[in-house]
Formats: sequence, structure tokens, C-alpha cells
Amino acid sequence: MAKAAAALLLVAALLGLVAASLADSGTATYYTTYTPSACYGYTDEGTMIAAASEALWNNGAACGQMYTVSCTGGTNATPNPCKSGSVTVKIVDLCPSPGCQATLDLSEQAFNIIGNLDAGKIEISYNLV
Repeated sequence: MAKAAAALLLVAALLGLVAASLADSGTATYYTTYTPSACYGYTDEGTMIAAASEALWNNGAACGQMYTVSCTGGTNATPNPCKSGSVTVKIVDLCPSPGCQATLDLSEQAFNIIGNLDAGKIEISYNLV
């Protein structure tokens, strides 16, 4: 029984490594005005939301997709840019270009879960859920 439990634990650890290696990397910023959005107009989609960059937007096909996002580092000299853990967000908008400065533009509340608001922009890993 102990060998079976150890084997199961090893498989779980390996799956975790595979999942981590499948993550994409990019950057995140945050925004504070959530409506109207390109995907849902004036419908309130809550605060665990994000706007996708052109690279993820795919002509609007990104609407409704969910991403799990974690902070991996800072992009400037702000001390302690990351908080531990991750956040799952729903794509509700297109990050406006040419002003879009990140892969994902998170809601302020979502950004604050994984990053220091004073950093303004952080490096992230993200996975489509």
C-alpha cells in the first residue's frame, strides 16, 4: 500500500511539472474601468476579468476564455512585485492598441491578488483553463 501511495505521489508531481512547463510567459498590467467591454458590452462580468492583447485576441475568439495567471517577476525596480499564488480570469475585452503594454491587462482586483499594484507591470506565466 505504501508503494502504491508513493507511486501515485510521484505521478502527481510529474504531472505538476508538465503542467508548469506548458505555461506561456508574458506580462500583465491592470485597468480599472470594466464596462463597456468588447465581448459583453455593458454586462457586468465581475472583477476577475482581463483584456487580451492582440496576440491572444484572435478576432474575438478569446471572449469568455479563462486563464490562470501567476506572477513570475518584476519589470521594473519595484521591490517585491509578486505575491504568491495565482488568479483565474475571464477574457472580456481587447486591450486597446497601440496603448496595450502587456499580454494580459488584468482588472485591478485580479492584479492585486498576484502582484504589487505599485509595480504596475509584472512578468507572468499563464495557462488557458
